[in-house]
Amino acid sequence: MYLGLLHCSKPFLLALKTEGMPFLNIEIKAKCDDAGFIRNYLLLKGAEFRGVDEQTDTYFNVSRGRLKLREGNIENNLIYYERNNQPGPKNSHFHLLKIADANGLKEVLTKSIGVKVIVRKKREIYYIKNVKFHIDDVPGLGSFIEIEAGNILADISQEKLKEQCEFYLEEFDVKETDLIEKSYSDMLLDKIN
Repeated sequence: MYLGLLHCSKPFLLALKTEGMPFLNIEIKAKCDDAGFIRNYLLLKGAEFRGVDEQTDTYFNVSRGRLKLREGNIENNLIYYERNNQPGPKNSHFHLLKIADANGLKEVLTKSIGVKVIVRKKREIYYIKNVKFHIDDVPGLGSFIEIEAGNILADISQEKLKEQCEFYLEEFDVKETDLIEKSYSDMLLDKIN
């Protein structure tokens, strides 16, 4: 895997090149009025608690998809992903690159393609097998639950990933009106504009 900056007639564009296909998550984001209920459910079901991550996601200007640099005390990655904005389960095709020097990379990306928006959040991270759960507190936006059923840890079909998300939606009693179609970055940009 390598990261290269390409100079075109437009401002600098970022190209992520990887071997093979991107990974797939089926993702759900919803408002969360009772984080205690979700937390207790996960712990009673034997979820692995990975910790609380104070994350800063810097989104950069790209011509398609989304590119963010995640800096946290648990996760530090450059993530490129393509996902449609829609409520309920949605496909997210992504490339993930672990980053050792986040400050240096952020400086290069900021100077070359520019920052779109910065999202800060406190994130509790849990896993049940291949399903990752986030309980997020995002200043200015509120509290949310995210469910990500992914094939990064196992070879699982898209249909099975969707079934896993729908199962947990039901278990958490998430109402259709609580489903969020947008990323936190889009939500913050809507608030700013």
